[in-house]
Parts: sequence; structure tokens; C-alpha cells
Amino acid sequence: MNYNNSRILVLDDEEDVTELICYHLGAEGLNVKAINDPTLILGIGRDFQPDLFILDIMMPGIDGIQICRMIRADSKLKEVPVVFLTAKSEDEDKILGWETGADDYICKPFNIKELVLRVKAILKRTQKNDPTPSTTAFSIRGVFLDEEQFLLEVDGKRVELTATEFKLLKLLIDRKGKVQTRESLLTSVWNYESDTETRTVDTHIRRLREKLGNQADIIETIRGVGYKVAEN
Repeated sequence: MNYNNSRILVLDDEEDVTELICYHLGAEGLNVKAINDPTLILGIGRDFQPDLFILDIMMPGIDGIQICRMIRADSKLKEVPVVFLTAKSEDEDKILGWETGADDYICKPFNIKELVLRVKAILKRTQKNDPTPSTTAFSIRGVFLDEEQFLLEVDGKRVELTATEFKLLKLLIDRKGKVQTRESLLTSVWNYESDTETRTVDTHIRRLREKLGNQADIIETIRGVGYKVAEN
């Protein structure tokens, strides 16, 4: 995949961290911009129009959680994937990050090679020119999903999803009637495997059900295994 046109916006109040990230992502052909002042993120973000944000959480004045919420509420940025890069490594911190709308969560101290691989994985699955063939529109009960338009309608009303939520729901509907394990969903949607991160799937499923409202039960829990969307 050609990453030359992919733009990454990195926010961390530590300059040595942003310099390290910019150097290694730049070496991969990515267009990387760094910010050390969190108050500038939305203005620069709207101008730069990144394909992915990397956000620190613990910063003076405004933290990464608040910034992620603002990104998800911004009409120009709400679909852009967000990766948290933070020293906050407790399970509760990770769950909060995913519930806020993050697409990945990497703890400091981090392995720069792992960060690069995770960034590439997210870009690969969110790039609009992804050549993977697939049906573009699905309809089941009161749920209509159109991949080409990045559109979800529930009972005739449009519902906003993050890129990861959209990918997860599309995959479940595309494979309706077939049980998907947490591990297979983690591999298919997030492009990596980890025994310790399967709760990521549960968090995103919970968020999806909240957004599906009266149609939340199209996603069935198969206890001890995973999830599926029923045939009808």
C-alpha cells in the first residue's frame, strides 16, 4: 500500500515523543505533523485534514479524552481514526478511551515499531481506495448500511459511527448467521491479535448497540464465544 498521501496528526506535550514518532512515520512515507499545544488541535486538524490522529491523554489544560470527544463531535473530523498513546495503562483507562471513540490504545513506554505497524493497519482498513471487493449496501430489519456512502440508518434515521464501528457492523452483517469469535473480529477489524485486548471488541459492540437503539438486538451475544447478526 502507498502511504505517501496519508496524513498523520500527532499531539503530545513532550517534544521528544513527537519528534520520535514523526521521524519513524515519516520514514515510512507518511505526511506527519506534530503539535505540542493541545489547544491548537482542532484548528490545525480542520486545516490539515488528517487520515489519523495520535493523541496523548495526560496533558496540561485539556486532556486527550476531551479532545477525542471534540473530534467525534466535529463535522469535518468525526470519522477520522484516533489512536491514544499514553502512560495511563489501567484497564479502566483503556475502556474509557475506547468508549470515548478511540480506534486503538497504546501504552507508554511504547515500542516504536509496534506503533508504526498499528498505524499502518488502521490506515489499511480505513483508506477509501482499499481494493478489497465487498457488497456496498446491506439492509436487515430496520437497519440500512451503505459502505460507499459511509451511511447507517436505523428506522429511517441517520446514525453517526466512527470508522471502526462502521467496519465492525459491516463485517457482522456481511457474515450474518455466522458466529464471529472475539479473536476473529479483533483480527479482521483491528488487523492484529492479542489475548489481552479482546475486551476492545466488547466495548465497541456495546457502543454499537447503544447507537442501534431499538434494533440493538440484531447483534446477538453467543456466550463464551463471540457475536453474530441473525439471518432475519
